[in-house]
Amino acid sequence: MSRESDADLPGETALPGTLPDALRAELIAFRRDLHMHPELGNQEFRTTAALKARLERAGLKPRVLAVGTGLVCDIGSSDGVRPILAIRADIDALPIPDTKSDVPYRSTVPGRAHACGHDVHTVAVLGAGLVLAELDQQGLLPRPVRLIFQPAEEVLPGGAPDAIESGVLDGVGKIVAVHCDPRVDAGTIGLRPGPITSACDRLEVTLDGPGGHTARPHLTTDLVTAAAKVVTEVPALLARRVDARSGLALTWGRLEAGHACNVIPQHAELSGTVRCLDLPGWRAAPDLVHAAIDEIATLHRAKSQINYIRGVPPVVNDPVVTELLREAQSARRGPGAIEDTEQSLGGEDFSWYLEHVPGAMARLGVRTPGDTSRKDLHRGDFDADEHAIQVGVELFTGAALLDGMA
Repeated sequence: MSRESDADLPGETALPGTLPDALRAELIAFRRDLHMHPELGNQEFRTTAALKARLERAGLKPRVLAVGTGLVCDIGSSDGVRPILAIRADIDALPIPDTKSDVPYRSTVPGRAHACGHDVHTVAVLGAGLVLAELDQQGLLPRPVRLIFQPAEEVLPGGAPDAIESGVLDGVGKIVAVHCDPRVDAGTIGLRPGPITSACDRLEVTLDGPGGHTARPHLTTDLVTAAAKVVTEVPALLARRVDARSGLALTWGRLEAGHACNVIPQHAELSGTVRCLDLPGWRAAPDLVHAAIDEIATLHRAKSQINYIRGVPPVVNDPVVTELLREAQSARRGPGAIEDTEQSLGGEDFSWYLEHVPGAMARLGVRTPGDTSRKDLHRGDFDADEHAIQVGVELFTGAALLDGMA
């Protein structure tokens, strides 16, 4: 979905680095190509090649990350003293079918879709890089900028740790990013200092018992009942063992046990996610979850095995960097194009960067004004108003210029 440019909308400050109409059209076409060819985490070879070719065509020197997909690309010359501003995008798609039927750019890959807006994030960072490269050639880029095109955000614990290990944060003083938000109108961003996403871990549990006849559950371990109790009672126990302000929530997504109505099974499997609003609760969660599951399983004479898979901590926006994004958006579109946003229970591996350098993530509005269809993220019918691409590009270029002038 695309609308006309609003490059002439007044902001509070005149800044260079707006998006030319020709490049805007190119970025929309680039996004649609990515949307038609989604690739899963650590398999983004076509996406990486397309980005690399376009950046090289602009005279830049991107390098592929050590994992074989994703890129890092510097713009401008570093003096080794002033820290670099990094702008990050995630480039992977989701393993779900694209169910849209009314657009020509729906996914051509069965069971794969850009249903979280990473294609929009990618072209916003690409566009910002191309605009900033042009400014650098004109001598108008006040300090160097680094583009990070990160693979595998959707694969816990995310691709960010591998990117960090490969050195993408060397010399970086701040990092910024956006995430599509279908609850916010295109043209607007949502900002929040402090936590803006939640921690997200994965949990896999197996329960075992001797099995038996449903006529004599008292002579064995009633494993279905044990599994049901774990499902219902462990979340309730956790709610009484951690500060309620931590928002620790265990939600089950899968439960499998048994094959016949008159046979008590010997094995059950459960899996779900653990989400938390703050870092102290997240750090305490594994021990609390293990203890609660063991208590309930033991009470029902079931043997438990627990695989607690660390995911991502919450994204905690630095107040100073959040203010930089606020100033950039105000300069481009005025303060009316910014709204306060709430903390979500979604997880985002951008949080790993913030363990090393201050940074902030903005919510990028992708809802067409007046649209009431509520197409959420991670749904096969998700789509974005492509006006958001221009907003993202100019947010990033504005932040880079204002940061360099500081």
